[in-house]
Amino acid sequence: MTETPQQYTKRILSYVAGRKPLAVQAATPKKLARMIAPLTRAQLCRRPGPGKWSIREILSHLAEAELVGGYRLRMILSTNRTPIQAYDQNVWAKNSNYAAWDPHEAIELFSTLRAANLKLMKSLSRAQWKKYGIHAERGKETVLRVAQMYAGHDINHLEQVRRIAAEARRKK
Repeated sequence: MTETPQQYTKRILSYVAGRKPLAVQAATPKKLARMIAPLTRAQLCRRPGPGKWSIREILSHLAEAELVGGYRLRMILSTNRTPIQAYDQNVWAKNSNYAAWDPHEAIELFSTLRAANLKLMKSLSRAQWKKYGIHAERGKETVLRVAQMYAGHDINHLEQVRRIAAEARRKK
């Protein structure tokens, strides 16, 4: 079942409701590192089912998504009302060969990019938080909405990693 962009937005934002998006984002790299620390490479690379991503692939996706998020934020801040291009995460996973990434390098890249993006967001004025771009599928997205979406995205993938890791430990 495929979600519409509006359904996806509603679901992702529901995860972050009542939470501070920057606090969620700041905690994610360490949470991921703790979750994967006890897992073997085989467990990190095992797909939970056909067409489902392994933890390694999720970590790789998070790293590239953080790159995209940082670019989007910087474009919005430099050119209010800038177009925001959508992308197909499955095409990116295939083109970037997430299945071959080193999971520890992926989390390191994610952590580095996240730190840079958080540094930027923590420096913004109230007016800058209201700047926006026009997402090709979801419409108007302010800097605040982008931050909320990335926090919700984190929560979504943290839960996926938690489930896959728990299953891997049960099958050990």
